[in-house]
Amino acid sequence: MQAVILVGGQGTRLRPLTSTLPKPIVPLVDRPFISYMLAWLRGHGVEDVIMSCGFLATSVREVLGDGSQQGVRLRYVEEPDPRGTAGALKLAEPMLEERFLMLNGDVLTDIDLTSQIAQHEATGAKATLALVPVADPSAYGLVLLHEDRSVKEFLEKPGADRIESNLISAGAYVLERSILDLVPAERNVSIEREVWPRLVGNGLYGFPSEGYWLDIGTPERYLQGTFDIIEGNVASAVTAASRPMPASVASEGITNRKWRNPVKAGPR
Repeated sequence: MQAVILVGGQGTRLRPLTSTLPKPIVPLVDRPFISYMLAWLRGHGVEDVIMSCGFLATSVREVLGDGSQQGVRLRYVEEPDPRGTAGALKLAEPMLEERFLMLNGDVLTDIDLTSQIAQHEATGAKATLALVPVADPSAYGLVLLHEDRSVKEFLEKPGADRIESNLISAGAYVLERSILDLVPAERNVSIEREVWPRLVGNGLYGFPSEGYWLDIGTPERYLQGTFDIIEGNVASAVTAASRPMPASVASEGITNRKWRNPVKAGPR
């Protein structure tokens, strides 16, 4: 399985941390932020990763290299100008196989990608969106599902009388390569606004998850993510190295992810 990570943004919400550093390599606890995403992907069998870069792309390459220190194969594409989420994905088309993951590069999460991929295969979906619950749905674009988990509708910041769900997109997608046929080349294209609506009722599914999820795009959330890593609220290499499991849990063969205190999706 391959993955494309979108890391082309300037990270303006996270300034001043991103004034001279691209967000993927801003330090989080003891390593560049993107290292957590790469370890998460590797844990689900993903070893071929394409970074779709933009802002300060050279710095990303210099820090991450070919990915050998991260246990993955890293390749890079670079936006000549801002291309949007789908346009940035289109640049990676020559490198992609028939099925792959697409990920927003500013999310700290431990969503179960293996189960998401399994659902995608079982439903015969063209695209499967990981979804996470939020406490205040009125501030987000919600995803409504049918009973079979196919996407019914998208609602952008609904009023109280329209709230039928608390699920939002987590920025982790399983895609078939045919999706790229819907993306025109060499222009700015939003996958959320221009591609997903065309797939409603035609192969677009949601995967509700109870995993940890946090967009670290602001200083406040960056600090929250730091705290959650140190406290073990999100499964990570830091947690595994510094916080051993209780003996009673280890004796049952339960992983660290099973006994941690789960954190629901934070605000974007």
